[in-house]
Amino acid sequence: MGRRLPPSIATIAALSGAAHAQSTVTLYGIVDNGIVYTHNSGGKSTQVGLNSGSLSGSRWGLKGAEDLGGGLKAIFQVENGVNLNTGKMNQGGRLFGRQSYVGLKSSTFGTLTAGRVYDPLTDLVQPIQGDGYLGQTFTSPGDVDNADSSARFNNAVKWTSPTRAGFTGSLMYGFGGVAGSVASGQAYSAALAFNAGHATVAGGYLHVDRGNPSVSSRGTSSADTLFNSSVNAAYSSAKSIDIYRIAAQYQFATVTLGAYYSDSRYAADASSTFRHTEVYRNASVFGVWMPAPTLQTEISYNYLKSSGDSSARYHQVSLGADYLLSKRTDIYAILGYTHAAGRNGTGEAQAVIGATDIDAGRASQVRVNLGIRHRF
Repeated sequence: MGRRLPPSIATIAALSGAAHAQSTVTLYGIVDNGIVYTHNSGGKSTQVGLNSGSLSGSRWGLKGAEDLGGGLKAIFQVENGVNLNTGKMNQGGRLFGRQSYVGLKSSTFGTLTAGRVYDPLTDLVQPIQGDGYLGQTFTSPGDVDNADSSARFNNAVKWTSPTRAGFTGSLMYGFGGVAGSVASGQAYSAALAFNAGHATVAGGYLHVDRGNPSVSSRGTSSADTLFNSSVNAAYSSAKSIDIYRIAAQYQFATVTLGAYYSDSRYAADASSTFRHTEVYRNASVFGVWMPAPTLQTEISYNYLKSSGDSSARYHQVSLGADYLLSKRTDIYAILGYTHAAGRNGTGEAQAVIGATDIDAGRASQVRVNLGIRHRF
């Protein structure tokens, strides 16, 4: 005959079992690596090596949820970016640099999170851009419009609505955290998407304040830096960045066609090293074809033009194919070509392919990626 547990222990055990049944924690990740050939890199003619994250940034993370009842859940996610070839952490060496937040999710009122997050344009607009399929080679040269989410946002609060009649909206505010000035270093963003089955349209706005030199150093901001290549390096002293972006796509049986347009404005003040607002306008079109359930191919064209303080122009063509070996493992081949002309603010414009952030040192650049990706 078995012993009965004391009432206190029995109560704790019952509560523990109930909590376990209503809570989940998931370990997940992506490991992506491959060989990259680059023609024209840093002024040199040829570079060959391994590159981690050509298709998807290599990462691991934990995410979880607890059912609080009444359609309400507590949620969290922490995600680390890693370079497979060096073992080093990405995103400036942060432990959870890709994202880290806690929040509440309601089927009625939407999702509210606080921490280090992506902006609403990344959540709602990027998925229907060319880089939403085969990655960074298919976005604007230098990612000057944050179309490939080069920047995440610290000290940020974000709300995303539930989807109603095909509409989803999102708002974000990132605190600058500067003593004596609420506005210095702040970031805010809004986006709206509409899905009508085969057709999706989305658009949004992002503002990044880069710090008031009277109360903090220039560059102090909720946002990560967007100055990662020669395309916009001359404007790293900008007082603020304003980005407008709109995208649309239509899905046929095995073909998806889409486009996006962005207008990015880097404003100057007395502390900037340039005097006129620098404007980047990027137009992109793409097509995705799936001839078989295990094969996805993509082609895209990007045209980026700068004006105001420079006169650079960039033409970029990208091609790619991704083949599934299983539900979790795929192999891919990606080709990118960019040609630059005009001046970028510091001299003759250099070619840069997408968000790879590799300066050619010359007017043209070719980049070929052959890799493998595994999800867990």
